[in-house]
Amino acid sequence: MKNLFGDDDDGIISPEVLTEMLSEAFAPDELYRQTKNMMWSMVQYKEMQMVYECALKEIRTKFDVLNTEFELQHKRNPIASVNTRLKRTQSIAAKLIKYRVPFSLENIEKHVNDVAGIRVICSYIDDVYKIADALLAQDDVTLVEKKDYIANPKPNGYRSLHLIVSIPVFFADGKKEVKVEVQIRTIAMDFWASLEHRMRYKHNIPEQASISAELKQCAEVIADTDKKMLSLRDRIEAAEDAPTEEDILFEKLRRLDMPIK
Repeated sequence: MKNLFGDDDDGIISPEVLTEMLSEAFAPDELYRQTKNMMWSMVQYKEMQMVYECALKEIRTKFDVLNTEFELQHKRNPIASVNTRLKRTQSIAAKLIKYRVPFSLENIEKHVNDVAGIRVICSYIDDVYKIADALLAQDDVTLVEKKDYIANPKPNGYRSLHLIVSIPVFFADGKKEVKVEVQIRTIAMDFWASLEHRMRYKHNIPEQASISAELKQCAEVIADTDKKMLSLRDRIEAAEDAPTEEDILFEKLRRLDMPIK
């Protein structure tokens, strides 16, 4: 038998050695069939990832357009930041195992709604719902599922608005409806969720129950702060004189030279 790692001993099995190993394990016809099927599966999985990446570009563009509109036409912008991510293969496999279904492209599309994910961070609680309504009002966005963890927080204190939407992605040979998970939350909610996520994935943490209880208390404090900040903003805006038509015109003229991002 040849050196399994080739002449360079660099940890990479050479094609010749791999072919020899597989030939000894399988009959030639079976080897060819299995190898070809494996290669096709790899290609199709990569193509599926490309489809979800394109869906993220489409949904990101929608929020970028809303962002630009609010910057040019309103006194403040409700969107603080936007981030996208494609779910890792390991996480997809773990979710399918949880659902007790085999790993396949069909099962991924059917059972895993968050392969493509986008997170929109807003300044205030009412901005969360304003942005969600603006997205869902678009005629090519279909709401598949909605979970309002702001109105109904998770037991650990987690808060966020989750939407599963379906959007069309256009390709050279047609279009495909693709599901995307949209998470919309405030800056304060994101701060808590990010820290809680890091702690939750640490292993062998002492006083787990006590820490979980204190994290939930922190979530309550942050939620109260969100509400107070919204109340303060409303009080400040209510105290301002209502803008005249001329005020609105001059404000819009002032924004004419703002760069369009």
